[in-house]
Amino acid sequence: MPKFSYKAINENGTSVSGVLEAKSAEAASSNLYERGFIPSKIKKEREGASSGVGGFFSGKMTKIKARELILFTKQFRTMIRAGVPMLNLLQILESQTENTKMKHILGVMLRDISEGISLYDAFRKHPQAFSQLYCSMVQAGEASGALPEVLDRLIYIIEHEHKIKSDIKSAFQYPIFVIIFLVIAFFVLLTFVIPKFARIFTKAGIELPLPTQVCLFLYQMLANYWHFMLLGGVGGALALNYYLRTEQGRYVRDLCIMKLPVIGPLFVKAAMSRFASIFAIFQSSGMAVLDSMRILSKTIGNAAISREFDYIRDRIQQGSSISAPLKSAKYFTPMVVNMVAIGEESEKLDEMLLEVAEHYDSEVEYAMHSLSEAIGPMLTVGLAGVVGFFALAIFLPMWDLTKLVK
Repeated sequence: MPKFSYKAINENGTSVSGVLEAKSAEAASSNLYERGFIPSKIKKEREGASSGVGGFFSGKMTKIKARELILFTKQFRTMIRAGVPMLNLLQILESQTENTKMKHILGVMLRDISEGISLYDAFRKHPQAFSQLYCSMVQAGEASGALPEVLDRLIYIIEHEHKIKSDIKSAFQYPIFVIIFLVIAFFVLLTFVIPKFARIFTKAGIELPLPTQVCLFLYQMLANYWHFMLLGGVGGALALNYYLRTEQGRYVRDLCIMKLPVIGPLFVKAAMSRFASIFAIFQSSGMAVLDSMRILSKTIGNAAISREFDYIRDRIQQGSSISAPLKSAKYFTPMVVNMVAIGEESEKLDEMLLEVAEHYDSEVEYAMHSLSEAIGPMLTVGLAGVVGFFALAIFLPMWDLTKLVK
């Protein structure tokens, strides 16, 4: 059914906007009048405008920043805890938010909930703002009647993951900056400096050493085939980007990342922390284990580990305990398996999982510190290798030239 964006005046005289589905513009107008709105503008949306390339550049599909999402969730939790009715709560948040995208989303949510849609469904209609994890947590809190407590843990998860991402960006900012200038220097030396020295050495009849020959070979490749290399690089980048968007591509990418020496353990620990945090909330809210595993498979954020949840869910469905398939599955650490087993035996699984989450949160912070310390020496070794290579390419034949002059 076609979608129509509209602007209208509600019964309080306030201007509102949103999107609705209708067979025609006339049907959309009638729908608005039935709600008590006076439409001022109705426009049919183009098909595919909310997905694919169009959705990428569309304002409505722009991701909400983590800081804005954290602020909204804190305000939402505080007002829920204070007992503010849901419709009043959303009206207050809509009027107070300064983000135009969030204001639009809250307006649509307010309309949907006033029509009887559940809170979970109202959140789920806006994936550009609320992830599947966010919506699943809201669903768990709504079902258990402990929404403020669930939101507390959700805020912690979002803040912690935002901090980790910020730390990773900070750790890699300086290396990326150095590598960019190193690449620029590499091309300048390769295209302007080395060829001039090579001509001098050739005229002097000096046999060029291997580093100089390699530099000249690279220079010839750039000079004669730069357009093919450029097309190949762009085509390869586009093909890789397309492949990484597929399910198999994400699986291979995450599998390769987890095998890296320093970064791999960091990603595994972050995944264990997320698994324990989410699973603990689902267990405390009374959600069935199979449903929890299904949601975890989609929200764990790692395609390689996500596949393991399908195996775990199948084993549990056959009557197995939770810890047994975890033990035989890949990537789950002995601590996670043992704590889950103890939690099952003591019937305090949610408490054990929270202990695991807190432990791996501290482990992730320690791993981030180790990564930051490891970047410096690795960068120094890389710089020394590149500088040493060009130094040998230039000074080895100069040494031979000096001996020839003597």
